Amino acid sequence: MIRLVCLWLLLAVSLPAAKKLEIYVIDVEGGKSVLFVSPAGESMLFDVGWPNSTERIVEAAKAAGLKRIDHLVISHYDIDHVGDVAKLLAAFPVGHVYDHGDAPKNPRFAAYSAARNTLPHTSLKVGDKLPIKGLDVEVLTSAGQSKKGKGSRNPACDTAKQVAPRASDFEDDQSLGLLIRLGKFRMLDLADLEAHNSYDLVCPVNVIGRVGLYNVNVHGQFKGIAPELLAAIQAPVMIQANGARKGADAPTWPVLKASPGLKDIWQVHTSLNAGKDANPPDDFIANLEPTDGFMWLHISAATDGSFRITNTRNGFERQYNPH
Repeated sequence: MIRLVCLWLLLAVSLPAAKKLEIYVIDVEGGKSVLFVSPAGESMLFDVGWPNSTERIVEAAKAAGLKRIDHLVISHYDIDHVGDVAKLLAAFPVGHVYDHGDAPKNPRFAAYSAARNTLPHTSLKVGDKLPIKGLDVEVLTSAGQSKKGKGSRNPACDTAKQVAPRASDFEDDQSLGLLIRLGKFRMLDLADLEAHNSYDLVCPVNVIGRVGLYNVNVHGQFKGIAPELLAAIQAPVMIQANGARKGADAPTWPVLKASPGLKDIWQVHTSLNAGKDANPPDDFIANLEPTDGFMWLHISAATDGSFRITNTRNGFERQYNPH
């Protein structure tokens, strides 16, 4: 019996640690670009930032040990998300492209689609799942449509009033919104979905459920902040993928801080527009102003729901464990 216990302990020590989901929130100056690498080694890039962001994306991909991006997802066709896909394809191999469908009236769509059409392509609908080995990625929103179905009642809807849509921001609300799951780890990224459409996901019932990590809508611009969404997802950790003068708005800060169960807010940049009292401590900010090292936030998530965030600017880390 003793020999069996010793053998079991020896095997436990020698077994390699379980691989994790690695996430890189890349600094694209207030645009959006998030790289995911599943435990099985498949990769997904969610948006490509501004047109000048290609070198930063390639740097992050190489740091992640990638030789190609298996799945490129374009949430919508605003310039700070669609960037320069042709330049990225020339700089780094890409396997398959996904988006919310054709938009011939959008002036940026023609250049994007010309590059997109050189590769296998899929237009995603609500309820679709991306075929990423080792990861569950569900489409919650696409082309102005939102997931419907069963869910728990959201008490915040009793007092929340759905804000009117902003006609000038039509393309924002076409965004692909994703729920990324690895075992018990759950991350929500709704791209530039604004508050009007976020309401539809959680009122009268919450079809998302709680998440551990939330990439705040529209870079933290106030037009994307829906208190009823925050009440529904109860994310303990949030990231604002902002720029120095774009996103992480001052009015956003107190709403996020009041979110139930919140522990920390991380940012890609110091928000100069928000002021000191509406920014997290420096250790939680990847790029301080006026300097900018183009540093990213790195998240490493496990199947038990735990995850660690590392600020690559200074090596500061924080571990988050499920309740």
